[in-house]
Amino acid sequence: MIRIEEIKEEDKLKYKDLLLLGDEDMHMIERYLHRGVMYALFDDEARTIAVVTEEGPSTMELKNLATVPRYQGQGYGHIMVDFIKALAKKRRCTLLVGTGDNPKTIRFYESCGFTRSHIIEDFFTDNYDHVIIEDGIKLKDMVYLKLEP
Repeated sequence: MIRIEEIKEEDKLKYKDLLLLGDEDMHMIERYLHRGVMYALFDDEARTIAVVTEEGPSTMELKNLATVPRYQGQGYGHIMVDFIKALAKKRRCTLLVGTGDNPKTIRFYESCGFTRSHIIEDFFTDNYDHVIIEDGIKLKDMVYLKLEP
């Protein structure tokens, strides 16, 4: 049976491997992990995690979303995003998500109802001490997508 639970502060780092799938730099994760709320989707075991932060009185941001590789493509990411969307809607918040300029990832968020918002140029080259490659694509700019309440 699928369930989503909020993860307590002291347990967040138990999911370090999953967090690093969503953002491969632990220093970047540390910038938002402790000020964010972390959720885990379980289907017998943890399959997907998400970290959401408040970015203002009416804005939330999905900072990290990751699914255990062997369970990717089975709908767990969509279930978690739907859960986060419902939280944002209940609070009447705009929901943002920033991601690399990777067509596959952008299509995923667009399939969840997000639309393009803005771009932060050179985000990955300015904020990471190494080159980030995702699906064979060297990431440079951060693409933000949004979902209005």
